[in-house]
Amino acid sequence: MFHGIRPGGGKQPNQPAMDRAIAALQAGDRDAMQTLYAESATAVYAYALSLLKNASDAEDVLHDCYVRAFAHAASYRSHNKPMAWLLTIAKNLCYSILRERSRFAPSEESDLSAADFAPPEQRIVLEACMRQLSERERQIVVLHAVSGLKHREIAALLSLPLGTVLSQYRRAIGKLRAKLEQEGIEA
Repeated sequence: MFHGIRPGGGKQPNQPAMDRAIAALQAGDRDAMQTLYAESATAVYAYALSLLKNASDAEDVLHDCYVRAFAHAASYRSHNKPMAWLLTIAKNLCYSILRERSRFAPSEESDLSAADFAPPEQRIVLEACMRQLSERERQIVVLHAVSGLKHREIAALLSLPLGTVLSQYRRAIGKLRAKLEQEGIEA
């Protein structure tokens, strides 16, 4: 697992603090990267993991995302959506990795690693639950529950109508509850 990141906080990123950190980066304050990272790294990592389903690749995207953010901070224009800017960088990096994967040897994709989100005693159950979800449902659940993004933000990020995100989230939660009940665990 990526050192310094403990996904699963679900805390809502502080967009104004992130905007101020990017403005400070633009002014040459390198220390502002710590604030930007602290406010957004969990969401960036969870998003990358939801697309790539590989912890190592998600860690690479996390690292590269902040390298690019630092390098391109001067081009950032505040519209009070710094998380959208960072996740767009992460999305482009993820798609690059996915294109690279498809170009070379077809590899077995690992499932979304619940180990990155749960204590050891809950991993097996969580992995079984996550396998019940479609790719899109898994992405929406991870972005909302783990990254703390609002449904509107997820809709914008995934280029989906808000109603689709809401219905797929509800459907996914229903599937998760059913699987937990099947396993004899109260939801």
